[in-house]
Amino acid sequence: MKYLHTMVRVADLDTALDFYVNTFGLQEIRRVKNEKGRFTLVFLAASDDAGRATSEKAPEIELTWNWDPESYSGGRNFGHLAYQVDDIYAFCKNLQDKGVTINRPPRDGYMAFVKSPDGISIELLQKGERKPPQEPWASMENTGSW
Repeated sequence: MKYLHTMVRVADLDTALDFYVNTFGLQEIRRVKNEKGRFTLVFLAASDDAGRATSEKAPEIELTWNWDPESYSGGRNFGHLAYQVDDIYAFCKNLQDKGVTINRPPRDGYMAFVKSPDGISIELLQKGERKPPQEPWASMENTGSW
């Protein structure tokens, strides 16, 4: 397992970047704009990690800016933790065997979500290429929120 990033929703991307980059000293590593989903993702890394963020995938913070204004309450601005795993199906099966609910099953062979006992969303991402769809995951419905 490898820790990837922490996602935080921001109300104003320019203000957030001013703080995280200009004030706090992080460096922008990459940016993803999603027209269809109406959001922008900006990945930041500490200066000592910036060079390895692309080659070795150092831990990052992901700023998520939803283009449509939204009020975040109850911790909604904190999104999720993300971990890369060697085999998403085996990892989810192991969690499930230990009583963990798979909130968003890995239907696509690439991504799943679970929650900690405190309700923190944890994203699981398949290392490398996505795996071919596999049962029971391919037809499993979402459970609760993630």
